[in-house]
Amino acid sequence: MEKPVHHFSELFEQLGLASDSAAIERFIERNSPLPANMPLAEAPCWNEGQAEFLREAIEEDADWAETVDHLDASMRKKS
Repeated sequence: MEKPVHHFSELFEQLGLASDSAAIERFIERNSPLPANMPLAEAPCWNEGQAEFLREAIEEDADWAETVDHLDASMRKKS
């Protein structure tokens, strides 16, 4: 069975964050770049629930894993 495809904005909604393009861009600019050795889920911008969701998405290769990987890559780019 194919995994559903989640849009980047849906990930922000899932995390309880503003999900319009401008808000996503601001969030990434404010919280980037992450240090190379810091897992995404350990970034200080997440609350405990958000961090757990991100960690589980990757560890369990869940539906959200690809979108979380996109977020991880976006937060490692220098603005």
